[in-house]
Amino acid sequence: VLLVVLIAAIFAVMRARRTNIQLRANNNKLHGDMASVRGQLAELQTTYSSVSTRHAADLEEVRRDAESATKATLKSAVGTLATLAEEQLALLDGLQQKYGDDHAVLADLMLVDHTGSQFSRRTKGISVLCGGWLGRRDRDASVYDVARSAQGRIRDFERVKVHSQASVAITSRAVEPVAMVLAELLDNATKYSAPGTPVEINIQAVPTGICLIVDDAGLGMDQETKARAASLLTTGGSVDITSLGDPPKFGFALSGKLAAHYGFHVSVDAVSPYGGVRAVIRVPENLLTADVPAPAPVELDEHEGEPIAAKPAPVASLVVGQTAGGLPKRRRRRNGSVSVVASPGVDVPDLDAAGEETASRLKAFARGTLLGRDSDNTEGPQNQ
Repeated sequence: VLLVVLIAAIFAVMRARRTNIQLRANNNKLHGDMASVRGQLAELQTTYSSVSTRHAADLEEVRRDAESATKATLKSAVGTLATLAEEQLALLDGLQQKYGDDHAVLADLMLVDHTGSQFSRRTKGISVLCGGWLGRRDRDASVYDVARSAQGRIRDFERVKVHSQASVAITSRAVEPVAMVLAELLDNATKYSAPGTPVEINIQAVPTGICLIVDDAGLGMDQETKARAASLLTTGGSVDITSLGDPPKFGFALSGKLAAHYGFHVSVDAVSPYGGVRAVIRVPENLLTADVPAPAPVELDEHEGEPIAAKPAPVASLVVGQTAGGLPKRRRRRNGSVSVVASPGVDVPDLDAAGEETASRLKAFARGTLLGRDSDNTEGPQNQ
């Protein structure tokens, strides 16, 4: 019996040993298979990463090509429209001179003229965003005149009040970009505040330059809108036209691009004293000059005793009063972009008052630089 038990035990041990050997072999084979699977998985991941990277690069290239094509098309289209706008403004200038003695006709012409100025501002802004440029300027302009020029480029210009506490000028290369950015900020301020509320421009000297501060009495901006605006205003790089919404909102994108290119700073993250938005343009000292352009010359008509305009420079554009509708009366020249205005306090006759004084006798040129609309709009890189 003991012998039988011993033999059975020996067989059991041998079977267990064979089973263990088989299990070890299977386990080793399984580990080998797992290592092979891991290798294949790593290879698949590498292949996927490579394909994904190539796909993303291809998509980015397609996006850039589409954006470039969109900008080229827009630039070409607005270039044509800008030319037509200039022709329209030149025609209006001729009509204003022809019918200047009829203040009713002149008032109607100025309504059309003001709308044309807004159209010109928009086409120029789109062109800049699409790679166009502002042209070359030869004249400095007082910061006050730049502010008034920006005021005249928006629909609700009569709501804007300009308060100047600085007597400096902006250098010629920065005149038009600062005026364009200020016009965009004023346009936003008037659009997003109640119609009866004023929009104020305060011009203040600071240790690092000049600040043009725009305060409105609107509802302000939420944090998401502020963050989006800050991104557009500080990035300064190329902006995707297709990312500006439908309808597109060009103002902050244009402002950021011009500020980065010309070296001034724009912010809209503060609250105005009226609970709305405070927008600030800070123009550094290198874009300023203490040599404020001299006032335009004024002559007296020996028969009337009324001030009449001295003969303007060929490229000058001047604001010479207001029409019955409250619009600024300008004398425009085709080459250029910034208007010159009379200073606050100048007594301009009301064209609506009994018709005793005609448009030809408006008190013009009491003050102001003959700030030429002297931009050379030849296409090319913005080297200025």
